[in-house]
Amino acid sequence: MSDIFKIAIDGPGGAGKSTIAKMVAKRLGIDYIDTGAMYRALGLKMMNLGMEMADTPELRKLLKETEIDFANGDIILDGKVVSHLIRTPEVSMAASGCSALPIVRETLVAAQQKMGQSKSVIMDGRDICEVVFPDAKYKYFLTADPKERAMRRYKEMLQKGEEADFEQVYKDIVQRDYNDSTRAASPLKQAKDAELLDTTDMTIDQVVDYICDKVTEI
Repeated sequence: MSDIFKIAIDGPGGAGKSTIAKMVAKRLGIDYIDTGAMYRALGLKMMNLGMEMADTPELRKLLKETEIDFANGDIILDGKVVSHLIRTPEVSMAASGCSALPIVRETLVAAQQKMGQSKSVIMDGRDICEVVFPDAKYKYFLTADPKERAMRRYKEMLQKGEEADFEQVYKDIVQRDYNDSTRAASPLKQAKDAELLDTTDMTIDQVVDYICDKVTEI
């Protein structure tokens, strides 16, 4: 195993990308970069400011003035921890909206690439394999049946004490899939050199074991 390496994970919402990436990072002792959280943080800021999801002079100014970072497993927006604010359905849709804008993706991709230049990282999102880390040694496309992904998201929300309606969660998942796969800027799709991992009938531990075994095999 080389000293510095990158693991890239793409896939739709609810496939378990973030959970699996965090566990792989912990086991391998590398940094985890949650790119989805970066778009969610920006979406949250735009939503709170009442900004339209469009490439405007106001947005370009906002991008220059916005700081997004990670510390102790939390995402930091302009110096404040916002991890607890970015997992709502409203912020999910705002993230989907702002991530469709080329200027937003260009800005955040540059930040993500910088994070992976000097240390080993695992990064998950929707365009990591082809756009952010095309040179990554380990690439995976994680997916699962839409109803299974909706059920996972539904249970996660209930465990956090949030109100949730399964049918609405399922509709949101399907809508997000459509938005992400049909947008003009970096649409969601499996990279040609990424390995497909369908997690519908796999446990989280099985997926983590599989990826870690691949990375550490000699």
